[in-house]
Amino acid sequence: MIAADRIEQLIDRFQFLEAKMADGSAGADIAALGKEYAELRPVVETVTAYKELVAQIADAEAMLSDPEMKELAEAELPELKAQLEASEQDVQLALLPKDAADGRPALLEIRPGTGGDEASLFAGDLLRMYQRYAEGQGWRFEILEQSQTELGGIKEVVARIAGDGVFAKMKYESGVHRVQRVPETESGGRIHTSAATVAVLPEAEDVDIEINPADIRIDTMRASGSGGQHVNTTDSAVRILHEPTGIIVVSSEKSQHRNREIAMQVLKTRLFDLERQRVDNERSADRKSQVGSGDRSERIRTYNFPQGRMTDHRINLTLYSLGQVMQGDLDEIVSALQADAQATLLAEMGA
Repeated sequence: MIAADRIEQLIDRFQFLEAKMADGSAGADIAALGKEYAELRPVVETVTAYKELVAQIADAEAMLSDPEMKELAEAELPELKAQLEASEQDVQLALLPKDAADGRPALLEIRPGTGGDEASLFAGDLLRMYQRYAEGQGWRFEILEQSQTELGGIKEVVARIAGDGVFAKMKYESGVHRVQRVPETESGGRIHTSAATVAVLPEAEDVDIEINPADIRIDTMRASGSGGQHVNTTDSAVRILHEPTGIIVVSSEKSQHRNREIAMQVLKTRLFDLERQRVDNERSADRKSQVGSGDRSERIRTYNFPQGRMTDHRINLTLYSLGQVMQGDLDEIVSALQADAQATLLAEMGA
């Protein structure tokens, strides 16, 4: 059953926000109110459509007692009730708790795992996959830090992705990605298995994390380009150590000032993510499902090149379209993961 009081509270809040912005009394709070209004609008539209269906069914049922209208009502009711069932599902989904970080930009971190050079090459393939996905979504993709191997693979990369609903879609990518294929470095044609780890973190805002200057140590050092080449003769790279957690962040762009900004932002984001994980673990200690927020050492996906197959192990989804997936076509995967997360939430809420 849909909680009627919750629906009315949402509608009341929406109408309050609408009136507040319309009469110009929002003042300095206009941006925050506008954001809340925009988030509530699709929910209220879904709820309004549901209430209209309920009213139409009540009217049709009242017509059953009218001999002249009974036949028409009997014809309309089955279709209206079928629409109501679908509308109830829409409302239940709209009322699910939202992750406050869903609308934020995200930091994407990719590192090779087991597999040597092949793991580094696969990490590079994943980077290009996400770049293409971001491009298709109309997002901005900015590489903040990247180090490469001599073969063109990735030792480590940190990128920032900004746009509409970035974290809401990208958060399901955190975990171990496994690849099965014949490596470019393999002359015997044997299939190897290697892996890369992906972490997607919601970008921290200044109000989320306050860092005590006494807790960090900032060092400058000589920056270098990809593969250790193109050595910068100035000490522009910045290394920040957060002593309480042991987190180390390095940024090696040309500008030392910009490096400090990048490194501090990455550090805040990692600390914010640690706090989110702590809170989530406390809240979900008895949950079996960890899709989207769980153990990043978990193997979440396998890319089997000989069979052209991609399997997401969390939801048992297998697609025989690996070529398109590696080109950034992740929509079907993301939609399936979001649907699974919604179904889990509905089950937990007893919906």
